[in-house]
Amino acid sequence: MYHKKMKSKVVRITCIGLSILTLAFVSILIYSFYGSKKTIQPDALLHQYMANINDGKYEEMYTLLSEQSQAIVSQEDFILKNQKIYEGIEGKNLTIKITKIDELGKTQILVSYDTYMDTLAGDISFSNEAYFTKNDNKEYRLLWQPQLIFPMLNPDDKVRVNTLKAERGDILDRNGEVIVGKGIASSIGLVPGKMSDSKELDIARVSELLDIPVDHINKALNATYVKDDTFVPLKKIPKDQQELEEALLEVPGIKISDIAVRVYPFGEKTSHLTGYIQNINAEELKKLKEQNYNANSIIGKSGLEKIFEDRIRAIDGYEIIVVDSSGEKKETLAKMSPKDGETLKLTIDAQIQSVLYDQFREDKSCSVAINPKTGEVLALVSTPTFDSNDFVLGMSTDKWNVLNADTNKPLFNRFKVALCPGSCFKPIIGAIGLTTEVIKPSDNYESSGLSWQKDGSWGEYKVTTLKEYGDQVNLQNALVYSDNIYFAKAALNIGGDLLAEQLTNIGFQETIPFELGMYPSSFSNTGTFDTEIQLADSGYGQAQILINPLHMASIYSAFVNDGNMIKPYLIYKESTVPEYWKEQVFTKEAAQIVRNDLIQVIENGTGSDAKIDSLTLAGKTGTAEIKQSKDDHEGTELGWFSLFTVDEHTENPILVITMVEDVKERGGSHYVIQKVKTVFEKR
Repeated sequence: MYHKKMKSKVVRITCIGLSILTLAFVSILIYSFYGSKKTIQPDALLHQYMANINDGKYEEMYTLLSEQSQAIVSQEDFILKNQKIYEGIEGKNLTIKITKIDELGKTQILVSYDTYMDTLAGDISFSNEAYFTKNDNKEYRLLWQPQLIFPMLNPDDKVRVNTLKAERGDILDRNGEVIVGKGIASSIGLVPGKMSDSKELDIARVSELLDIPVDHINKALNATYVKDDTFVPLKKIPKDQQELEEALLEVPGIKISDIAVRVYPFGEKTSHLTGYIQNINAEELKKLKEQNYNANSIIGKSGLEKIFEDRIRAIDGYEIIVVDSSGEKKETLAKMSPKDGETLKLTIDAQIQSVLYDQFREDKSCSVAINPKTGEVLALVSTPTFDSNDFVLGMSTDKWNVLNADTNKPLFNRFKVALCPGSCFKPIIGAIGLTTEVIKPSDNYESSGLSWQKDGSWGEYKVTTLKEYGDQVNLQNALVYSDNIYFAKAALNIGGDLLAEQLTNIGFQETIPFELGMYPSSFSNTGTFDTEIQLADSGYGQAQILINPLHMASIYSAFVNDGNMIKPYLIYKESTVPEYWKEQVFTKEAAQIVRNDLIQVIENGTGSDAKIDSLTLAGKTGTAEIKQSKDDHEGTELGWFSLFTVDEHTENPILVITMVEDVKERGGSHYVIQKVKTVFEKR
């Protein structure tokens, strides 16, 4: 009996002990979970909140708000307000510096801090305060109010970003005429509420007149923002299309308003030179975003608009302001002033540019005009061409397709490329021969008839020329009568290595130092003259000789500059002190001899149709054969003509070089002569 009682007591004691241990263990677990959990302090919580702004984590920001704040502002409204403000001002790199922490009783803390932030309008900095309170779990949460974004921001206030528009710089010719500048176009659109009941017929008529698809018009009219009284813009057209405007105004609902645009007053005459602007694309924006470009930026796409983008671009300014419920400005938070683009004045003479374009508008051609004494580039023309205004106003898909499909390649800029020069290369060979003393003016190569080969190793291949002119086969006569055989012999006498060296000295295989990128000239695909036949053909500008027209103009300038090649330039400057690209490429004597011989080309030779009684002119014709082989009778011809003033007292010296494609059966280079002559007659 005693043992049974003792046993029962032991059991009870054991149970009690186990219960105590269990309670103790549970207590330890509870303490471990709650008692040891460190409460995030308000300053750290504020840093976390601000870091979420930088990362665009607006939902996570909302979780840091107190219950009281969440009862006042919904998650949707909170996210919308913060997102619109911070992303609207392009806020980034937001940092804070805690300046003071005050305890306001047992459950509230006030944190004072300074804020720094980058925006599209510049830096913003301000001092602010944030209140924190403990919730039921003893955790701090933020008491949110609009002033947390900006101290002066009341619940009904709004943050607004105003764009302060800048003007893109104009481009002027040497006489101050606007080549690219500000202008007005007509914006054509529809007002839905004023359209007739025959809406489909009206839209079809507008589609026909404006050359835009019906689907495009319907899509614009059905946009979410459109109401009955909304003006829905469809297309911009030049102001001078009065007949088109009158036809459009017969359609009910049509509205025409003026709109500021960038204009190219000379249109097609200057388009390959000026290029054009358009909206920036995604790829460009990715590269340029750090240079104050945005999705609405306009950027130069080609020509001068692209080359001088950094100088003429308009950098819009911005101001970030707080306005009250009535729209009145309360405070300016940040402001970046607009920066207008620079106005550029060119060496281009719009009158010469226009005359050259008018003369060759129906041809596939390029023309370069320079002042050979100063290097000022007076004209750069490529035909056929396009109209830069079409790109700015908005080109239809059909028109774009026509431009791209045109076999005459109006989008191809011919004055930038290197081309086979034909006989216009002969004066260069003559000057090199004289400079290296391989050729003397009195040397007589003797007549070889109309065809010639060095020896039997050339097989059936022979160099041919068009005219015999007696037994005085010297440099002057060879230039006057454009003798291929003379210059083939001259090239062989100079030799491949020396000729390659001399051509390199005058800028072949080298980039022309000029604002617009030009293709370099070249004399061989391999950098050497691989065969005697190649060397001989190179002497009269065939084989693999390719030369850029502007480069040719610089070389020809040496004939009036005592052997120095002028450096061409495009940006006008008051001082016209000549700067040479290459000095003493020819001896002074060689330059003078070739110049005088080229005068005779105009006075008595192949260029005599260009003679003008009141002017002393020098020049050279050239016809380059473009064919697959010597026996190819289907090949085409390039017609060249160079013409320049030589009188030291000429008030406005000028050198023009023109190339026209497909002159075969049109008189060869003689097709070009009269057209170039017109430029000199109209000066």
